Amino acid sequence: MHIITTTKELQSVCDRLATDTFVTVDTEFMRETTYWPLLCLIQIAGKTEEVIVDPLSEDLSLEPFMQLMTNTSVMKVFHAARQDVEIIHHLGGVVPEPMFDTQVAAMVCGFGDSIGYENIVRQLAGQSIDKSSRFTDWSRRPLSEKQLAYALSDVTHLRPVYQKLRESLNSSDRENWLTEEMAILTSPSTYAAEPTEAWKRLKFKARNKRAMAVFMSVAAWREREAQARDVPRNRVLKEDALGELAVQAPDSPEGLARLRALPRGFAQSKQAKNLLQAISDGRNMDPNTVPSVKHNNKQKVPAPASVVDLLKVTLKYVCESHGVASKLIANVADLEAIALDDQANVNALKGWRRKLYGEIALDVKHGKLAVALEDGEITIEPRRATRARAAE
Repeated sequence: MHIITTTKELQSVCDRLATDTFVTVDTEFMRETTYWPLLCLIQIAGKTEEVIVDPLSEDLSLEPFMQLMTNTSVMKVFHAARQDVEIIHHLGGVVPEPMFDTQVAAMVCGFGDSIGYENIVRQLAGQSIDKSSRFTDWSRRPLSEKQLAYALSDVTHLRPVYQKLRESLNSSDRENWLTEEMAILTSPSTYAAEPTEAWKRLKFKARNKRAMAVFMSVAAWREREAQARDVPRNRVLKEDALGELAVQAPDSPEGLARLRALPRGFAQSKQAKNLLQAISDGRNMDPNTVPSVKHNNKQKVPAPASVVDLLKVTLKYVCESHGVASKLIANVADLEAIALDDQANVNALKGWRRKLYGEIALDVKHGKLAVALEDGEITIEPRRATRARAAE
């Protein structure tokens, strides 16, 4: 099986693929020992041609591929696109557009929550996938014909899957549902790894604003270190160490040495000086820029369990009735928020989700609609008392 290893070859094939209305794309990468994913293979297929590109080749520039990804006359089709697009954005500074994610489209079309590639290929392409090469080390060379065939099948099977889903979307008038989801996946902000935002992905119960400020600062420091050294975050510092640093806020190497969560000898390392500076920056942070701390004595009001259960049943009914994955509409946290607040800031009360589910959920919550069983199946209908008053 021929693999593209030169820029000239890649330019030639990308020029041909640019004449197609769509291309299917997949990548193979490794990231167990790095912060940034190591791109090992790119698979691309047009309507009649499919190729494998070796981005590890010294004689290859990815510029022709990046140009294809930003060619607005060609639809780029991925399955579960986020990680693939993250790699493309990191290496080329671009986000493929226009883009079609078959996993998201399948949820819109009623194929269940986060349907896997193997499952959707079986259902829509009538093919089975040999998974024996699934755990290949894609950075090793040479790759076997079997491994390359497995990688290429990811884009060849995606062609009929895309076409079937496109037909389903066109016939169901749900294109705008998918458009909203694609807007998130095609936004560069989705893939921006901003160190100052790192604390938002971590769990930490701050006692006060000072501790929160230090936590934010040391989390940003760890993120910058991991990016600069291209190592996983935990290779820099474990997550539990960030919390201990925030609480103790040491101001000297001796203070660092007393912390149990830090590795032995870390206080004498080159990183210790920069970490102490990050702690100092946190202590000196403007309190007005630090999020408010929620104290334990101010307990969150729990959502009424009976209302949440009703909203779950309502969600199940709506999703089954319209053939759409429930995960795409709302999760349990969303339902709890709706149970407490009619104006909750959740997606289920916005856009097409509100029209499909949100308004029904609010009517059920306020007793305007009733959930019932009819011949063993869930139904939702106006309450009898409401109908009786209307008849009067």
